[in-house]
Amino acid sequence: MSGDFFGADWADGSAIGYPLLFGLVLLGSIVPVVPTGAVVGAAAAVATTTDDLSLPLVLLVSAAAALAGDLITFAICRFGGPSAVRWVARGQHTERIEEVRDQFRRHGWQIIVVGRLLPAGRIPVLVAAGALAYPWRRLLPAATVASVLWAVAYALLGVVSGGIFDSPLLATLVATLLILVVGAVLNLVSSRRRRRAAPAEHTTPEHSEST
Repeated sequence: MSGDFFGADWADGSAIGYPLLFGLVLLGSIVPVVPTGAVVGAAAAVATTTDDLSLPLVLLVSAAAALAGDLITFAICRFGGPSAVRWVARGQHTERIEEVRDQFRRHGWQIIVVGRLLPAGRIPVLVAAGALAYPWRRLLPAATVASVLWAVAYALLGVVSGGIFDSPLLATLVATLLILVVGAVLNLVSSRRRRRAAPAEHTTPEHSEST
């Protein structure tokens, strides 16, 4: 039984799918309680295996929601005061944020793009950008590029699973699992790289003092 509400047929999967996709990605980009990459991958898998969603629209909606979430987070960090910054940065290590802040001074927009693509990299980058009062005219194009690349990357994993499995449910489950595994591996690699870099940073000052 279909209903008509504000001119939309809510029996149509797209009438629910796109707003749900946008809302979940936006929420997860502001409050990291939703695995946004898995949401995008699942939507892409559904778009590949059914006619309920369109893959180009999935990419567009995902990128727009990610961009909106990043801009809101940046605005909170820049204008919200110390308490708001602490709320955004909760669960983040102070050393990690300081490390990103130093990198941000040297690389700027590249860090915004990389931070969006890497697991757990987005929040430290946006906190650093807000603390350094990074200009909006530079942030917006960099964040736009980062959001589009991010949406494409995670949608591709959903397309792969959708191309392998004909069942929308199975394709969605596989896409979600695949994205979670990839994210965990990237997070592990990033953590190991930071641990290896830490001893070198501590020994360099001692070496310079001795010479």
